[in-house]
Amino acid sequence: MSVSAVATDPAVCAPLPVLGRDVRVPLVTGGEVDYAALDYAASAPALQRVWDDVAAYAPYYGSVHRGAGYLSQLSTDLFENSRRTIAEFLGCRTDEQVVFTRSTTDSLNLLAAALPQDTRVFVFETEHHASLLPWEQRADLTVTYLNAPRTPAQAVATLEQALADREPYGPALVCVTGASNVTGELWPVRELAAAAHAHGARIVLDAAQLAPHHPVDLAELDVDWIAFSGHKLYAPFGAGVLAGRADWLQAAEPYLAGGGASRKVSRRTDGGVDVEWHTTAARHEAGSPNVIGAYAIASACKALTEAGFDSLVAREQELITRVREGLAEVPEVRVLSLFGDDAPRVGVLSFVVDGWNSSHFAAALSAEYGIGVRDGLFCAHPLVRTLLGTDPQDPGECGAPEAAPGELSLNAIRVSFGAGTPDEHVDRFLRAVKELVTDGARWNYRTVDGRCVPTTA
Repeated sequence: MSVSAVATDPAVCAPLPVLGRDVRVPLVTGGEVDYAALDYAASAPALQRVWDDVAAYAPYYGSVHRGAGYLSQLSTDLFENSRRTIAEFLGCRTDEQVVFTRSTTDSLNLLAAALPQDTRVFVFETEHHASLLPWEQRADLTVTYLNAPRTPAQAVATLEQALADREPYGPALVCVTGASNVTGELWPVRELAAAAHAHGARIVLDAAQLAPHHPVDLAELDVDWIAFSGHKLYAPFGAGVLAGRADWLQAAEPYLAGGGASRKVSRRTDGGVDVEWHTTAARHEAGSPNVIGAYAIASACKALTEAGFDSLVAREQELITRVREGLAEVPEVRVLSLFGDDAPRVGVLSFVVDGWNSSHFAAALSAEYGIGVRDGLFCAHPLVRTLLGTDPQDPGECGAPEAAPGELSLNAIRVSFGAGTPDEHVDRFLRAVKELVTDGARWNYRTVDGRCVPTTA
């Protein structure tokens, strides 16, 4: 399917302009329409501000930390200033570090590698795979998976009981999401942090879905680490952040061995080498860093801060209310939730439609209305299984591509939005849902590699 960009009025009905707002896509039924990007939870479109900042810097690009030339020094200043900007955005305390990584997944794998030996890890089954799986990579860690809670209070009580029952009493880490990538529901982070610390454990917050929608402050939330990705925060280029306490990171072996992480390397008389590693964030940033990615994240942090989170949150809540009320008018639609209809949430909602396979429904939204949503298991398989209450062995068609054989029926539809979403995109989505449920698809679809796609004939 080809796409073309056309000049349109840049003044869109959204707080922050994003790239792609003027992209038009063809419809299988004929004609073109402005693309409605409603898959922010996977990757948010880049802010125009971020793109402009990066474009302005690009001619001055240079290798950091190692060059005497002007561009190298400028890039080094830019890189380290970006670190300071992000630390301020996250409310980092003076003795805490900001480590640049590739993504939330990379950040949590870094932390998993840095945990003291025999650490006990506690994680709810409701987590995204990025925060559910890294702890299994070390044989000396003991991982306790906690059942999906049905209220925030139950989440706190479940964690408190698990921490109180742990034996032996040693280093422990709790990993929790700030906002679910499936339901958008906010988790009781402060209360979970208090429970963790009361039982001598530390806590890391997966803020991938929280940071783009709400202020995230290490000190206020009283968490030990925060992990998030730039591409969720309106900043592309494959960079992420792990921010927080320095002690375990300083004591651990470098995440990657190589230049930049080493302070001094010397030959020994026996033919080997001795290495003195950095104790700063550089210890876990071996190799040439992603300067543009770091700068893009810092630019996005500035843009969100200057726009004012209060107004951004208020406007997003209006969109959430509009989507929820619109979907509630369609009896065939069931919105997925752990904590109930009244639970506070960010602009992420998942649902299923009676009589429809979710991949078929998502394909029709795209091909017939120019709306991009996500369908599948959202890299949160245990949570989706719990929410759908479906036997994973039930047969299905047009299932999620990441599902294993026999699990093809386990999929849902996710719509997500944010500061760059125009009102029209939300209105078109709701109209499309009602029309598809009432009138059915106007096109024929077939299954290709486990996905529903429009027929070409």
